[in-house]
Order: sequence, then structure tokens, then C-alpha cells
Amino acid sequence: MDERKKFFITTPIYYVNDKPHIGHAYTTILADVLARYHRRWGDLTFFLTGVDEHGQKVQQAAEEAGIEPQAHCNKMAQYFIKAWERLGIQYDFFMRTTSPFHKKAVQHVLQNLYDKGEIYAAEYGGYYCVGCERFYTPKELVDGKCPQHLKEPEYIKEKNYFFRMSRYQNWLIEYIQTNPDFIQPQSRKNEVLGFLKNQLGDLCISRPKSRLRWGIELPFDSDYVTYVWFDALLNYVTGIGYPEDPSRFNQFWPAEYHLIGKDIVTTHCVYWPTMLKAIGLPLPKTIFAHGWWLVNETKMSKSLQNIVKPLDLIDKYGVDPVRYFLMRDMVLGADANFSFEIFVKRYNAELANDLGNLVSRVTTLINKNFSTVPAASELGAEEQQIKQSAIALPEKINQLIASLHLSEALEEIIAFIRTLNKYMEQRQPWHLVKTDWTQAGTVLYVTLEGVRIAALLLEPVMPTKMKELVSALPVKNQDFTWGNLISGQELQPIPPLFPRIELEKTTALPENPAGTIPQSELTTIEDFTKIKLTTARVLTAENIPNTTKLLKLQIDLGSEKRQIVAGIAEHYRPEELVGKTIIVIANLQPAKIRGVESNGMLLAAKKDGKLCLLTTSEEMEPGATIS
Repeated sequence: MDERKKFFITTPIYYVNDKPHIGHAYTTILADVLARYHRRWGDLTFFLTGVDEHGQKVQQAAEEAGIEPQAHCNKMAQYFIKAWERLGIQYDFFMRTTSPFHKKAVQHVLQNLYDKGEIYAAEYGGYYCVGCERFYTPKELVDGKCPQHLKEPEYIKEKNYFFRMSRYQNWLIEYIQTNPDFIQPQSRKNEVLGFLKNQLGDLCISRPKSRLRWGIELPFDSDYVTYVWFDALLNYVTGIGYPEDPSRFNQFWPAEYHLIGKDIVTTHCVYWPTMLKAIGLPLPKTIFAHGWWLVNETKMSKSLQNIVKPLDLIDKYGVDPVRYFLMRDMVLGADANFSFEIFVKRYNAELANDLGNLVSRVTTLINKNFSTVPAASELGAEEQQIKQSAIALPEKINQLIASLHLSEALEEIIAFIRTLNKYMEQRQPWHLVKTDWTQAGTVLYVTLEGVRIAALLLEPVMPTKMKELVSALPVKNQDFTWGNLISGQELQPIPPLFPRIELEKTTALPENPAGTIPQSELTTIEDFTKIKLTTARVLTAENIPNTTKLLKLQIDLGSEKRQIVAGIAEHYRPEELVGKTIIVIANLQPAKIRGVESNGMLLAAKKDGKLCLLTTSEEMEPGATIS
């Protein structure tokens, strides 16, 4: 018997009436990230996702395409399977509700509930929304329209079969109140309890074949098919073996998390628990309803043509940055806004600058000055602080992930990476290699070992890029133990992990801000020789208030210190400039830019929107003449 702690997580199963969008991708990547973390911690993990293939919307989509419903389902299911493969999603089982085993299990449950008197026949009239595939009472409508689709539903009166959901109303209220983790976040729990203050009716669980044939036939009346939600919700138990494989089912049920969007709270937090109670099965531990991804503060919809397609994003930017952004920028439970500008800024700041530049700097310095991973000598106070932070970080991340604080967990990892960057700037191993080669090796070893641990913690979010990184490092074993990095062995080549992305600029930089020299000023060699080019080291850097492009730099020219203003804030963060060697024009007349005095001008190259500071191929002391 496997004694490991188990972790069972599910996504909703998605309707196959359209291709996956960023909302589908977010929920599924979230489940994948959580499952990957739990696998890394050694938990017995099962991740279930899939597609919902029955119902009126699917039947209509097939009719519009001129094909049979099953052919439509087969085609659409492949879109999801291929999309999840490209998004690096590592599920354990992909549910399709047209699978024979699922149909058999649903009919088993229906017959069992019917035999126990939990299902009865009656004539019913109600307002039916095709989009939701459910009846609404007049009180639930908003201005006579479906609250989800804002369309007037059709009034339908017909004989149907009903599940006695109303008999479980008081039990469900008490269960929610005495199990605080059952519905999260608190706002959704309050929403459900508010819904349950009204009289809970019985649930219509059938549709006559006269108007809907695409569904699972009721085992006790062949003129009807099963209501799509009653069919779909059961996937959470049939997907792990219920009722045919009790051993596997009992190994994983109940689920630790059902992840859902906030638009399907009622079905999951009212219908589903009452169904489980009637069947005699335990309830999932937590149903977590996350927010929506908005585009320009507006919910995505076909009518507004503002749907963001995840595969378009990864084609342009790569899969790992997209996964990282989705996990980083939504606080679970709240809505989040998507724009390409927000995405690029997050990518450049944390992936290209904080992480990518650090990896490039430390590996370049090692390969250039040591050829193999250097050994760490005795650790000083700064090194001990880095080591202790690295040792404590995995447990801190473990706790944040366990409480679904993913954005905060990623912020902790990035904060640690920033600490490594700051440590490099303070210790300056590019200078130490000339004066204390052993100490330089210690600094580089400590930094790279910190990078390794951070990469392992980021791997569930960015599995492809972080695997490239950790696989290039010689290690004893890939766990979080400090000192697993092996000295004396070569580093494998690591290509640039996250090249910067440049958005097309819509506004001009301040006049000549980054030090480019107008062609009209360089007409002769005599004019050019008047320009004094020299190396300088950046001592401090800060943003200039009320500007988006200007930085104020204090620089060391060797013989003196000066202040210059440069329009590079969209390309470089202040902290990544400190300690850099740059090239400046040192004999310009002082000028004021936005009221701030600038005594010199740095040089930079720019092409296709990308700007890079000019520097020397080797570290030079401040004040070296460029000739």
C-alpha cells in the first residue's frame, strides 16, 4: 500500500463548442503547476481534466457544421489535447464524457438514485437558457434575461425527471458553515450561502429526446437523455474509477481541489455536493473559484471579439513566459486584466532582467575565468546569508503553494533572485578575479547554487526553460539541498533563456537622451577627434519622477564623479545598472533634461526597438580612454 500523501486535483471539463481560450488555459495551467509542485514534494498525485461532449450547445454546433455530434466532439477534443500538450500540461487522465465507461457509470448512478426514490417524474414549466443548459426561475432572471448570457430564455413546459435536491438544503447550509475550507474564496462562500437563503427547488435532470438527442440515455426511460450538468459533474468520480474500480477510486477520492471559474459556482457548490450526499460519497475538500481574465477590464466574449488565444501567445513569446505570466499576475479569487503591454513589462522585468541576465552573467564569468564550476572557500557573512535564505526558501514556497498563494510564491522566488543580483553587484566578482581569484570563485559558486535552487522552485511553472537551466549544471542530485552543485566540472552551454521583448514605441524619447550622436555633428575626422570617450562605472541609478523613460545616474569617471541623465528606463531597471561599466562622452557642455542637470552622455546602440548600452569586451577601470 502506498503510504505517500495523496493529492487529487481537477479542472472543469470544457465544452467542445469552441476552441480553448485563455480562461481555459489559465485553469488548466494552474492545476498543472499545483500538480507538478506536489509531485516534486513526493505526493501521490492525480490530475484530471477533459472535455464535456454532451448537451444542446454541442448538438447545435455540430448541426451548424453539418456533421454528426460525435464527429464534432472528436474534432474539438483534439484541439484541447493538442493545446494542453503545447502548453506543457502534464495531466494524468483526459476525460471525454462520450467514453463508454463514463456513460455506463452515469447510468449506474441514475438507476441507483431512481431506485432509492431520489429521482421522480413531474411536469414542469420554466425559463430555459440554451447557453447555460438550465432552467431559471423568474426571480433568478435579470430584467427577464439570463444573468450569464443576457438573453431572454425560452419558456418551456414539459414532463421531466427531477432530483430531490431540495431535501438537502439545510444539510448543505450547515456543511458549508462548519467546513470553512469547502468553498473558497470567502466571497464565493458568501455568494452560495446567499443563494441558499431562498427556497432550493428540485433539479431537473433530464431532457426529452424530442428536443435533445445528444446525451446519455436515462436507464429507466429511453425517451429522455441526462441533463448535461448531471452527466458532466460525475466525471470527477468516474475519471478515477467509480464505481468499477473501487481500489483506485478510494485511493484518490475525495479531491483536494476542484478548480473552477466563478461563473459555475452554483453547479459545483450546490448541485454537486447534494448529488454526492444522495449517492453516499464524501465531498471534495475544497472547491476553489478563481476570477476571470479580463481584456481592457472587460470579460472576454465572442461578441466583443476580445478572446485571447493561448496558442497565439506561445507562438509569439514561448510557452514558459505565458505560463509564468498567468500564474504571476492573477491573485487567486480576484479578476486579472490581460494586455500585451502588461505581459511584456512583466516578462522583461522579472524573466529577462532579473533571472535571464543573472544566469548569463554568472555563467559567462565562470566560463571565462574558471572554465569549470569554481570551488567555494570559507563563506563570509554575506555568503552565509545567501545560503540560509536559499535553505529556507523551499519550505516557504511549500507553504504558499499549499495555501494557493501562487503569485506570492513567485514573488518570493523573484525576490531571492534579486538578492542574488544585489550580492553580485556588491561583491563584483569581475574585479575579484584580478585580485582574489579564490574569493571570486566563492562568489560565483554561491550565486550559481542559489540560481539552481531558484530554478528548481520555478520548474513547475516554467518546466521547459528551467529544465534547460538545471540540466546544464553538474549536480550530485536535483533536490534543494545546499551544496549539490559540483565544483570542478564544466557547465553545459545555456542559450539565452529570456531575450528581451520590445514593444513598438508610439512616443519619441526625449531629444538625444541615450547618447546617440546626430550625424550632422560628425562631418569630419577633425570634429570627431574633439569628442572625449571614456569608461565610467555606474554608482547609483534612479527613475526621474513624472517620467517613464529617464534615469538619473551617478557615475565614476576615475578622476571625478558626475551625474548624467539617460532615456533608457524602458530598457533597463535602475538596480541592474549599478556596477556596470559604460562608455560616455565626457566633454559635453552640461545640459538640463526635464529640469535635471546632465553632465555627459552615455552611448547606446538601438535597432528594431532594442537598445543596448555600449561597453568594453573586458572589465576596465573607470576613466579608461576610448580611442
